[in-house]
Amino acid sequence: MTRIGFIGLGTMGKPMAANLARAGFTVTGYSRRAEPIPSLLEAGVSAAQSVADAVGDADVIALMLPDGPDVTQVLAGPDGVFDHAAKGTLIIDFSSISPHTSRSLAEAGEAHGLRMLDAPVSGGESGAIDGTLSIMVGGNPEDTAAAMPVLRAVGRSIERVGAHGSGQLVKAANQLIVAGTIQLVSEALLLLESADIDVDAAINVLAHGLAGNRILDLKTAGMRARSFTPGFRAELHHKDLRNVTAIARDAGVALPVGSVVAQLMAALVARGQGDLDHTALLCLLDDMSRRTGQPARPT
Repeated sequence: MTRIGFIGLGTMGKPMAANLARAGFTVTGYSRRAEPIPSLLEAGVSAAQSVADAVGDADVIALMLPDGPDVTQVLAGPDGVFDHAAKGTLIIDFSSISPHTSRSLAEAGEAHGLRMLDAPVSGGESGAIDGTLSIMVGGNPEDTAAAMPVLRAVGRSIERVGAHGSGQLVKAANQLIVAGTIQLVSEALLLLESADIDVDAAINVLAHGLAGNRILDLKTAGMRARSFTPGFRAELHHKDLRNVTAIARDAGVALPVGSVVAQLMAALVARGQGDLDHTALLCLLDDMSRRTGQPARPT
């Protein structure tokens, strides 16, 4: 498998496509927006003018799109992937969508003679750039094995977690943990900032104890500066948390803390701040705490 058609060249898709080209694959990228293309051309990614151009002779088709309706449209919509991919082509969907949608699309793809994997990722933009993403794969073992050369070019931790849709369920659990951690780190940060202490030293010692986590490691500098340039937009995390609550409802699983964090993320988006990094949950706490001495300064 050497020819890859990559659809979706946004914050995550662009560096992933570039890493695949650097790994020696022949990559043809397609985006509904023209902006990502010039830098990708420099990385060795060819530009397609349509979905058909991107996938017609591809051995593997990769998707990295914002939401389930986008994936459905690109795959099953008029003049989509299902209409143009050769039978036997392997489709790897790196998008984060609902497990139900993934299963339905896998069934539809099989009816067209295509093989599908749901393979959502975690690690954010930095992980996509560095090729160190965690990838949770749902689908047949044989197709997962066939996809491994591609997956290893963009990820470090790669696990098949079950049948079609399973990768999306694990990604939902991932997003639940991340959102909850961001909220608690935000609360702890405000608590630390309220006292006359060395906040940076406090964060360092917390990061090396049982409270240590990746949010403390990677995100607190921006949070301390109230700088929320997006690595992962709040509106996308809001979408993921909608999937989380829907999955939990269908499974009869109670998520008392997760439900509150989902509401807080929804409130952030409703305030018009969905284009900020998901750590902008701290903005809500700033306002709730009425910390007029340290107003939120989203950038």
